[in-house]
Amino acid sequence: MKNSANPLNSAEADFRRAFDRLKQGTSETLPEGTPVTQNNVAREAGRDPSALRKARYAALISEIQRWIRDHPQHKPQSQRQTTLVKRKENRELNLRIKEIEAQRDHAVSLLVEADTKILELTMENADLQAKLAGLEGPSANSKVSQFPRRR
Repeated sequence: MKNSANPLNSAEADFRRAFDRLKQGTSETLPEGTPVTQNNVAREAGRDPSALRKARYAALISEIQRWIRDHPQHKPQSQRQTTLVKRKENRELNLRIKEIEAQRDHAVSLLVEADTKILELTMENADLQAKLAGLEGPSANSKVSQFPRRR
């Protein structure tokens, strides 16, 4: 159904039909599931990719670019790309582990300081209670600290 009177319209119509087929995943020339790109639209239309120029088909190219932007497509990655992505993820995870370990170490440090202070205050309290018991007389000895003195 090519219009031989105006080859430009015929080419644009071919490009548009190819674009629609690629969007639907029902390409005829390229393998099914081929991602939508400007070059693939031209190839699906049976034309050279350099034929689909912005100067000639500005509206169509804008539609293709908008569709690509609005419909991200997963491209199969090469083994090298997959490895690089995994390395990056591992690097990020290792950094996160180091951050968490630093937070843990800081929290443990604060806990040890708090435990030390509690022990010091408990001992001081016991000493003060013993002194108070000594000032009040022998009957007060029964009320001496509930905490044993630690050394």
